[in-house]
Amino acid sequence: MNTSRTDPAIRARRQATQDMLQRLQTALVTTARDHTPVTVAALARTACVSRTFLYQNQQARSLIEQARASRPHPGVSNSDSRAQPAWRERALNAEDALAQAQREIRTQRTRIAELLGKIRDLEHDLPAGSLQRIVTENTNLRQHVRQLTRDNQQVQERLTSARQNNRFMDKRIADLEAQLAPYLTVPPPPR
Repeated sequence: MNTSRTDPAIRARRQATQDMLQRLQTALVTTARDHTPVTVAALARTACVSRTFLYQNQQARSLIEQARASRPHPGVSNSDSRAQPAWRERALNAEDALAQAQREIRTQRTRIAELLGKIRDLEHDLPAGSLQRIVTENTNLRQHVRQLTRDNQQVQERLTSARQNNRFMDKRIADLEAQLAPYLTVPPPPR
């Protein structure tokens, strides 16, 4: 058995598992700081891992169980002093996200304005009346293309008909030759 071929894959899988466990630990610290309930779905989203990994990996399950055991149940009320920092932090995070969204919107609007300006510049470079002339020529070309398409279709139909007539005539000629064959054979001269 050649294990040298599988060693890199095994190491990569172990490293990926360790990375996922590290992200899970970070997510657990975040949920503890925010005083949010420990649920598999929330942890999977926060840690960017699959729920299957959280259910199947023994280390992940034990980390989740330890976190659940170290926190009071959701029915037990926390003091306002512990909940206040979590809400303040969430509000600050929301403000940061809003500011980032507004910056992105401004960036997109600036880009749209630049592109619209380029379009206007291209339109202004055209001489007066050329836009109407281009539209008219485009319409005429489209009509010409439609006419050529119709003509091509008619020629194709005529060609098909001519081929059918040719096959019919070839068959008719062969029939007539077969009928005339007995008359065309010359008997050998007497000796």
